[in-house]
Amino acid sequence: MVVEAPQTVEGQQVWDLAMHCGGQVRAVPGQVIGYDMTAVMAMGQAMGVPQMATAVLMPHIERALTAALNERSSEGAQS
Repeated sequence: MVVEAPQTVEGQQVWDLAMHCGGQVRAVPGQVIGYDMTAVMAMGQAMGVPQMATAVLMPHIERALTAALNERSSEGAQS
């Protein structure tokens, strides 16, 4: 997976938000499902991140996060 640097101010704000949302992850045993988006949106609002940017960009970050964490988890289970 290639991670590209944010190209806009809003993109950087959402990326910073994502870095603060490590505790807002929904999971079941052995698998990450995604972010608790209600909490993420509330955190974004508190941090002054435009809601539209959060709503549009966070699902893309969420998809990459869940894929990476679940891949890492499955690799660890196979070892």
